[in-house]
Amino acid sequence: MTAELVRGQNHPLSGTRLEIRVSAGGPVVAGATLAGADGKVAGADRVAHPASHRLPGLEVSRQAAADHRLAVDLEALPEDVHRVHVMLALPTGAGGPTSFGALAAPFFAVTELDGAEIATFTITDLGVESAVVALELYRRQGAWKVRAVGQGYAGGLAAMLHDQGLEKAFETAAAINEAVIRGMARTVAPPPPRPAADPAPQAPAPQAPAPGGGPVDYRHPRRATATPPDPAPAAAPPAGPGQPPRPVAGDANGWTMNERLYNQVWGMFEDLARSAAAYRSAVDFAESRLEQELDKVLSDPATRVGPAADAARAAARARQASLVEQARAVLDRDLAQLAAEAEVVEHALPPAFARWDSPVWQGFQVPLETPMALRLGELHLPERTDLRIPMLVRLPLERGLWIDSGRTSGLKASIVDSSELRRLAMETAVAHAARLLAVHPVGDYTVHVIDPAGAAGGALAPLLQSGALKEAPAAGAQGVSALLERLTRRVDLVQMAARSGAADSLPPDVDTAEQLLIVNDFPHGFDDRSVNQLRYIADEGPSVGVHLMMVADREDARGHGPVLDPLWRALLRITPVPDDHLADPWVGHTWTYEPSLVPVGSDVLGQVLRSVGQARQAYGI
Repeated sequence: MTAELVRGQNHPLSGTRLEIRVSAGGPVVAGATLAGADGKVAGADRVAHPASHRLPGLEVSRQAAADHRLAVDLEALPEDVHRVHVMLALPTGAGGPTSFGALAAPFFAVTELDGAEIATFTITDLGVESAVVALELYRRQGAWKVRAVGQGYAGGLAAMLHDQGLEKAFETAAAINEAVIRGMARTVAPPPPRPAADPAPQAPAPQAPAPGGGPVDYRHPRRATATPPDPAPAAAPPAGPGQPPRPVAGDANGWTMNERLYNQVWGMFEDLARSAAAYRSAVDFAESRLEQELDKVLSDPATRVGPAADAARAAARARQASLVEQARAVLDRDLAQLAAEAEVVEHALPPAFARWDSPVWQGFQVPLETPMALRLGELHLPERTDLRIPMLVRLPLERGLWIDSGRTSGLKASIVDSSELRRLAMETAVAHAARLLAVHPVGDYTVHVIDPAGAAGGALAPLLQSGALKEAPAAGAQGVSALLERLTRRVDLVQMAARSGAADSLPPDVDTAEQLLIVNDFPHGFDDRSVNQLRYIADEGPSVGVHLMMVADREDARGHGPVLDPLWRALLRITPVPDDHLADPWVGHTWTYEPSLVPVGSDVLGQVLRSVGQARQAYGI
């Protein structure tokens, strides 16, 4: 029976191999410290965190996420370790909540490897604290117990580590935060939560048994709800007996079809992440169980060799194969259902969400209002590479984009030369810029280009020939400086007008439309002043409608030293070729990203941009 703990309460642990599951209301850092009998941490090498995620007997997540799974093997801990403190901290400098009071109460479950819960603990009444010691596993008279702690620290991670006796607490906290920020730079941000005033009730999510026996929720919390106002999705055709309901486009929460489709796509993304996590956890459990059983056979001289030993090893491997087979069957069932849903949803997506080869672009017309999100590409996991989830980001863009024109870890990048990668990167930037222009009303979006050496003329031709680009790309040091000066001035003026509540007092030469600055071949043509202006635009621009899209090789940018590290971390890195560099915000899987590009031989980009150019001319823009 599961023990539901409150602060200060303890509970005995029957096993030595445990899993600690963490669920929070947003991305948090999960870690643990190994302390002696006096509760003090001897050094930084006794702290498990994203930059050093594995210690003897302990493994934690490699990045900030809303959900975590920590693995603990109490028998493998060093002999001088008597206490394991499980801690949570909020990422600093990432633009998220600064205290746990702004998040849902963190929930912890200590489980056996088969998923059976031993004890749970919900940390309530947190306020200004930004770090918390959640649980303590401690050794008492040769036996291990778990204690619910819930001790928060307003001083953050450094104060918490200092309280545990770590001498270099502030240095260790800074190293952890730096690693977390780097990890979050590759994470696809989850959609914002629905307003509290939304009255739509949520239906209970169906559950499927995990291979280890614990329930795993395969449904996004906002997937199936009461029917929202019209227009409502068509009813699903009846499914056969014992079969899951047939998928329907728009079967999610929301007040408009586009909002429901957006939430449905994110629900599919989360479902796939959690299903894959459940499968991988089951496989890990099967491997751990096999290792344990083989160790038991080898530890007994009577069964170490001979027919009995061979039979025991064969039986252990058969049990391991059976567990993996059961887990794969559950995964295949879920993937098949998600694949059917993805097929239905893909054909119903509006232009802002759709692929370039979608028929919706053939009847494209410039919209009258801005959509809620934009498609940047597709994501998939190795468990089923043909199951592609659209990668949608909210508009207006909260983060700029860094389109990496250098070498990546993807297979395709290794067979493409550097000049071809640069060309593909700029074509990717043009495709994204064209989509942004196309989905905004006439005059509501302006694109600027910095091309110091004029190397992107071929890729920019569709924008220039259609009239969608208002002015020629800025070239040379003087052109770069003038354009950056103008956009920096716009950021300053709009910020001052917003703070003073005098938006109508802006000078007539200030373009109040959303702005996108595309920078090609960075850092060529940039001096120190230009670099600082670029950083300022990246940091302050999105809040006042100025967005940045860098097309650059990270290795080329290293010449400016650490001054560009904040710029690199502030932007969302995407690639012109498939690459596995992005992570989800729930369990931190490594996802393969594929850019949203125009099919070879298609003129859809030219058709769309000509429509945008004609609309601009009709409005005299």
